[in-house]
Amino acid sequence: MMLRQPPEPPGPASAVDERPGPEESAASASRVLRFERAVRWCHHGTAVLMALCVGTALCLYVPGLAELAGRRWLMVTVHKWSGLLLPVPLLLGLASRALRADLRRLNRFGPHDRIWLRAAARARRPHPRPGEDWGVEAGKFNAGQKVFAAWTAGAVLVMTGTGLLMWFTGLAPLVWRTSATFVHDWLALALGIVLVGHVAMAVAHPEARAAMRTGKVDRAWARREHPLWDPSDEPPPRPWKR
Repeated sequence: MMLRQPPEPPGPASAVDERPGPEESAASASRVLRFERAVRWCHHGTAVLMALCVGTALCLYVPGLAELAGRRWLMVTVHKWSGLLLPVPLLLGLASRALRADLRRLNRFGPHDRIWLRAAARARRPHPRPGEDWGVEAGKFNAGQKVFAAWTAGAVLVMTGTGLLMWFTGLAPLVWRTSATFVHDWLALALGIVLVGHVAMAVAHPEARAAMRTGKVDRAWARREHPLWDPSDEPPPRPWKR
């Protein structure tokens, strides 16, 4: 009578099978961290509030959209509060060391940034097309991104100040409120045009768009587009606690 042997316990080979294969390891090694979670959340929160501001402003000033939207009081309320809350994602994100490091980078201009801007002016385009080389170098953020960040931050501050003067009519005399309305309306138009350009640039550069969505970019892309940026200088991401 033959005795059936019990099944052998899984050996080391089964454990090895659960590990990522060489292709998966190579794929993960080819991508580097560019934006930590707090940076991405700050960007997404700001984008949502900015979209609410621009969308409600269009519904208030464009007659056709105003008729479609209706409920003008609701559009006004959403526009006011989304504008007031616009700086909140950035203020909350200042608790992140990675975000503070990115803000310091955006606030510093070096000789390579001036060269980048001159090259952009000669090319009459704000950024090289994919695969196009201007022969200029950039850090984690190129000069165009730094100018955009600085201009947008200043525009948001001016829009907030002029909006408060328009909202609280007792804060200033009539001539101030009239001037605030003029500045607010025309700066809103300029800001809308700049934001359209920003979205167009994101659509034209899928790797940069993926960086803001997943946090990581291809290592070869980082070396080509931002050769002065060293990913090893990034602060290590904090473990996520549920």
